[in-house]
Amino acid sequence: MTETKLPPVPTDDRAAVTAWVAEHLGHLSCDDPQPSPAFVGGQVAADRALADLDVEGYARSRSMVDPPEQRGASKMSPYIRHGLLPLPEVWDATNDAPSYDRFRYQGELLWQEYARHWYANYGSATARPIAYEPVRPEEAWDREPWPDEMRCVAETLAELHTDGWCVNQTRMWLASQYSYRAGGDTFAGEQYLFQHLLDGSRAANRLGWQWVAGTSRPRVYGFARRQVRKRAPRYCEECELAASCPISGYPKGRSRSQVDRPPLRSPATAYGPETTQSASGEPTVVWLTAESLGLRDPALQSHPDLPVVFVFDEPLLARLRLSGKRLIFLAETLSDVAAVRSLDIHLGRPAIALASTTAAVTFAPVPGFGRLATQLDLEQHPWPWLRPPTADLLDYLAENRRVPSFRDFCQLTKPEPKS
Repeated sequence: MTETKLPPVPTDDRAAVTAWVAEHLGHLSCDDPQPSPAFVGGQVAADRALADLDVEGYARSRSMVDPPEQRGASKMSPYIRHGLLPLPEVWDATNDAPSYDRFRYQGELLWQEYARHWYANYGSATARPIAYEPVRPEEAWDREPWPDEMRCVAETLAELHTDGWCVNQTRMWLASQYSYRAGGDTFAGEQYLFQHLLDGSRAANRLGWQWVAGTSRPRVYGFARRQVRKRAPRYCEECELAASCPISGYPKGRSRSQVDRPPLRSPATAYGPETTQSASGEPTVVWLTAESLGLRDPALQSHPDLPVVFVFDEPLLARLRLSGKRLIFLAETLSDVAAVRSLDIHLGRPAIALASTTAAVTFAPVPGFGRLATQLDLEQHPWPWLRPPTADLLDYLAENRRVPSFRDFCQLTKPEPKS
């Protein structure tokens, strides 16, 4: 694989963007690149979604699945995942919502933040169980893990393949059905959703699957017909297996044992600098990563006159085989950047594309960034945490050598009340 400078992404034409992705990135995709009908990439679309965000009624309807018009899900996650909408911005946008709706929605934002802390600390070790062995079903599953004849599964997968997104409730259904009831490989299932979700992140996706499968906690999430009847009754009414539902009751699993928890990454590696960390030279470019592609990226804002570089990491993408929808979403986002800044797009290895430059970049709390940072001359800007690591959290990590529970994390990072 060689490093290549790509032509600019077309603007304001989804067909042209799709053709651009097919030509330059199609060999890295797991499917035929087609845009998501439900989401458009880019800062313009993200800001429009934030301006329209209304979480009134969210607490009541956040877990609804069907009909779609009754869902409370805000569909902000693809923009949050790629840094177009930092979590603090979305948090502040809901401060005036009704109190319980605000509490429930901001709780979901905190869960996203917790997932980033969890992944920042454990890193690549999250590709295997963190605390417990997977639960194995007592009864053998004699079908595909995700059978087409189960309407709840088929409808969810159809939405995933069409839109590159599905609501959190159905993500839990898929994960539990695959790993707990069918006894499939939890991390193979997680990888499949990661490939197809526009908001696919190792942090949120892996934590969600480990939470459901019980490999990060003592309990598992059991999927059964009761949840479908409550959240999407049409699925049961129209299912060809309605009279012989294979998930009529909650599954039972065999006992399992604990595993050795992986070591934590160092705080500096996990969390990055608290203030801007200078490079050996003056930056000549701003490097945008897939973790932070928004126009309010800290490094981008600190250097308004510098050209911008983005690198499609070809070896990484060749391994991941992301869906074409996700690559189109990224290309549309880059098109918005190019509308206001000088942007060069490369295909190859970031370490080669940036080798002869000093780049300003926003730290990304993922292990891949840490590996690249050791090979490049970088001015690193702090990651915009919603809940920055506090002294209490760092003490907990040092003393317990593991990431706290979500509840403990919320307490350990709770900001001081404003005077």
